[in-house]
Amino acid sequence: GYYGRDVESMVRELLDNSISLIRDREREIVTAEATQRTNKRLLDMLCPKPVDCANTSSVLEPFDVVANPSDSQSNAESLNSDTSAADVPSAEKSSYDRTRAKMEKMLNDGELDQRKVELTIEQKASPVMMGGIGVEQMDMDFQGMLEKIMPTSRVTRELTVADARKVIFDQECDALLDVEKINVEAIKLAENSGIIFLDELDKIIASDSKSADVSRQGVQRDLLPIVEGTTVQTKHGYIKTDHVLFIAAGAFHKHQPSELMPELQGRFPIRVELNDLTKADFVRILTEPKNSLTRQYTSLLKTEGIELEFTDEAIEELASVADRVNSTTMNIGARRLYTILEHLLEELSFDAPEMENGTVTIDAEYVRQRLKKVADDEDLSRFIL
Repeated sequence: GYYGRDVESMVRELLDNSISLIRDREREIVTAEATQRTNKRLLDMLCPKPVDCANTSSVLEPFDVVANPSDSQSNAESLNSDTSAADVPSAEKSSYDRTRAKMEKMLNDGELDQRKVELTIEQKASPVMMGGIGVEQMDMDFQGMLEKIMPTSRVTRELTVADARKVIFDQECDALLDVEKINVEAIKLAENSGIIFLDELDKIIASDSKSADVSRQGVQRDLLPIVEGTTVQTKHGYIKTDHVLFIAAGAFHKHQPSELMPELQGRFPIRVELNDLTKADFVRILTEPKNSLTRQYTSLLKTEGIELEFTDEAIEELASVADRVNSTTMNIGARRLYTILEHLLEELSFDAPEMENGTVTIDAEYVRQRLKKVADDEDLSRFIL
């Protein structure tokens, strides 16, 4: 609400996340059937069925006799033989079945992944609202009406079998899923197991500036019924927030939680104060997350052909520097690692495009050489780190 969106949008986002979870679970159930359908559609594209000759045999036979009058007796014998025109479709079918079986084996073995096929993809246009009104702020009935009347464009694209397999698999999964069932289960999941995290709650506390007080007080009042428990209308149905867990956080450097509206304070009865991050915490932050800063820089320099490695001693030294700078200057928590690593690898990042492919190992000595001067000088670290 404070940055221009309706406060109820967080409940709608919770439901969207819940739908994604239920949808992923249901997709796993229909994966086997969707895979079979995908392979069948790909096989039909690669090996289309031949035209049935049964209906054209009666038309072709007279022309064969007229075109070859000298061979009339041989034509008659051929018509009376076991391999008559009536058996031609079955012979072609047998040949087609053998070809299809061979293509199916090649498809399953991945030998046809680079073969090109044409695939029609449906794309639904999204409504563009003028005047600053977003789709989520529209009336739900009007929003649903817009989604129905928006035209669907069909685009034919030439894709490889490997790429087409992904598109067709998604289409088949969507066809097998029960949308209404997913929405109903998602609403139950969101109502009974939903968690909404409200960050920077201190920003909506009234300040000395009177111009912003009205807006901040308004956001607090809008939050009251949602946190207390109300019914929010979404395009997928109504969702109750009575049992949704709300967790709020804020820095509260300039303000105190007691400066919030008394009614809003009463809706957050459990209050905790977080401890400062320690050196051990910084080590875990640099090593455990799958998208940690060390892994991000390793992937970034890998694009330049540089294999970046951090030793355990280097990680310990980085954590020690971050802990020391946070204790001597403003404590900004884990954000300190961004500036420290940027300063540490600034020269290497600049020279990487001109360097030859190889491995660069960051050890504790390298960290000390690059950061000691700045970290020891409180004035420098205040502005650089």
